[in-house]
Amino acid sequence: MLTVNAQIQIPEQELQLTFSRSSGPGGQNVNKVNSRAILTWSFQESKALPGAVRDRFVAKYGKRLSGEGHLQIASQRYRDQPRNIADCRERLVAMIQSVVAPPIKRKPSAPSYGARQRRLQEKRVRSAHKESRRKPGMD
Repeated sequence: MLTVNAQIQIPEQELQLTFSRSSGPGGQNVNKVNSRAILTWSFQESKALPGAVRDRFVAKYGKRLSGEGHLQIASQRYRDQPRNIADCRERLVAMIQSVVAPPIKRKPSAPSYGARQRRLQEKRVRSAHKESRRKPGMD
């Protein structure tokens, strides 16, 4: 069970792991060992995410989903398989946690009275400064 928070838990049956040869560090070992981990999650078939979280996930990460609704996360950061598996799982949890909380709506606000007065005063000062650069008039 992959636990995101108290309400969201993804069963292990929904996660598939495959392995391949990594292009990362490892010397000659890199040619012999399948240390790259690829985690595939059947997002469309999963019942782990509530509706609102699911919608936000699709809005944010929809481009990463395949045509069948599968999400693939690959890791070859480390030289050994278990650490790459843990990295894939951590990245999936981080992706889900980034969309768990709904976005905060911005409340439009008006400038305060003091802010308006300071703006107008600065405009008067700037105008007087520019006017002082002009040549004196005929009158």
